[in-house]
Formats: sequence, structure tokens, C-alpha cells
Amino acid sequence: MMKTTDQPAIGIVSIGAYTPESFLTAADIAEVSGLPEWVVSEKLGIERKYVAGPDDHPNAMGIKAALDCLSHSDISPSEIDVVLCTTEEWREYFLWTSGAHLAYEIGATNAWVMDVHARCATTVGAMKMARDMMIADPEINTVLIAGGYRVSDFINFKNRRTTFLWNIGSGAGAMLLRKNWPRNHVLGSHLIADGYMSKHVIVPASGTVKFPTPEAIANDEFYFDLVEPDLMKSRLNEISMDNWVKCVDEALRKSGTKPDGMPYTRADLDFLNMVLIKPSGHRDMLNRLGLTEEQSVYLAHIGHIGEQDAMFAIREGLAQGRLKDGDLMAIVAAGIGYVWAASIVRWGEVSEL
Repeated sequence: MMKTTDQPAIGIVSIGAYTPESFLTAADIAEVSGLPEWVVSEKLGIERKYVAGPDDHPNAMGIKAALDCLSHSDISPSEIDVVLCTTEEWREYFLWTSGAHLAYEIGATNAWVMDVHARCATTVGAMKMARDMMIADPEINTVLIAGGYRVSDFINFKNRRTTFLWNIGSGAGAMLLRKNWPRNHVLGSHLIADGYMSKHVIVPASGTVKFPTPEAIANDEFYFDLVEPDLMKSRLNEISMDNWVKCVDEALRKSGTKPDGMPYTRADLDFLNMVLIKPSGHRDMLNRLGLTEEQSVYLAHIGHIGEQDAMFAIREGLAQGRLKDGDLMAIVAAGIGYVWAASIVRWGEVSEL
């Protein structure tokens, strides 16, 4: 089995985040939706969620998160070789390369850019892309992953079919990675796609199939909807947790071997960094991985900021003392469509480069 030392180490230099000033509480959501407040907070896991104000545009928020990320490092923006922009498709303008704008605004004048999207699995996919590129190309040494998220605009609290989406908020995240960085090594990653559910969760009037005409908007078709509720519920319940665990197991397998030559297993995990899902699902994943609630953070006071959850969980894990140097972290995510993803990170100082 390949050892991690057979390849250049790719480490996370710093992370950044941004949240708007505006937010909704469980009480606010209960009042609009008609659900009891305890259901919103306890069953759906929403204490509050950040939502964009009128000036919180998606890529602009991504720029703020990227600048926050860079402020925690000594690396100049001009040293960034690639920007992988994760700003969601709902952004300032359609048919626009958000990454070019983001790179320019932060001073990454020597970087080439690409917009990448796999919904809430994008950060993990971008981490894999960044690591693979830096290993394969000797001229790529520093990659910035950054983007903004304002999908909360598409949530309709009157539609009970979409309660699993009600935690969606707004904000931005960023992650700076560098070749041969001595800390926070990104090890293995794995993703799974299942197109069976690719059209089950959509914004019905949002593209070429159906334009968002005034009539469609008046009929609430410019919001998320679960258009195949029975098919998706049965399929998702059947495979989702198993796919997540498979992604973790495969990411561990791809992480090489430990210093003693043994492969990584679930028993080596110390911290779960998981995209925000309902509390029961979060506890189920902890149980499947043999972890306790103290070995994770739950972002109920922030909301689900899509693929940016990974950065918020790192920030909160460090702030709460739950993510520590030496910990083996699993970053676990999924995106509608459907995509499941996991990446393994050895957090803290790593002596063997």
C-alpha cells in the first residue's frame, strides 16, 4: 500500500468564513411555516440560520471569506497558482466566471481559475482536485478554494415537502492549501454519484425547461421543490447513510498508511466534520463511525451554508476545543443530484514530510 510520504504533502494553511448580519431564528421559521417551534429546533436542528441581506451577494461574500482566509496566513495572494471558485450558481450574474472576479478582487493576479459545482459536496470535490493537481503538476504549489452561498433565497417555508432544506442559509467560506505545508495534511478523498435522484429536488422554473416567468414565480415555482417525494424518500433512506460511510471508508483506504505501516480505519477517526443535516442523521453518522457528540460540532446556530459548512465546522471545532492537533478528521458532505463525498485530514503539525 502506498504511504503518504511517497507523494508531496498537501496541507491546509488557513480557512476563512463570512456570515451576513441578518438571520432567522427557530421562532421566526415556526411563525412563517406554522410548525411548532420545538419541531424546527429539535427535529430540523435549526436554532437560527444566517440569511443574506440586500447587499450580501454570493461572490462578494466569497471574496470576504477569501480575504479572511488570507489574513490568517503569511502567503501573498500573488503566490496563489489556482483559484477553485465554489460560489453557487445562484450568484450576481448567470453565465459568468465567478472565479475570475474573485481572484482579481483579492489580488491573486498570477492564478488561473475555475468555477466548480457539486452542490453541497463541492468543497470535498475541490479539495480532491486541488490535491491531485498539486501532486501532478510541479508548477502548482498553492490553491485557494473559496465561494459564497445564498441559496436561502429559494426556500419556501410554506412547502412542507422541503422541510429538509429549511436549514439552508447564506454565507461564504474559503480554504488555502499548499504543497509541502507542514500542517493539516489532506490525505484521501472519495465521491459517489447516483443520478437516479437527479431531478427529484429542483427549482421547477429556473432554466431552459421552464423560464422563471412572472406567472411561474407567482405559483412558487422559483423555489426549491421536492417533485418526486415518495421515490426520493425511499431511495435516499435506503442508500444515503451507507454511501456516506462508504465514502469515509474509501477515503481512509486512499489515505495511505500510518507511520507504523498499518492502514487507516474508522477506529483512527477523532473528529467528524459533517455537512449540516437533521440531528438524528448527525447522531446516526457519529454512531456508525464510532464517535461521540463531543468529537464533532453541530452547526444549528449557523445554518447550512452548503459546501461552505466544512470551513465553519473547522472554525467551530477549533473554537470549542473539539478539533485538536493530531486529530484525524473526516469531512463528510452530500449534494442534491445526488453526490456523496468524504475527505480525510490529519490536523495539526505533521513531522514526516
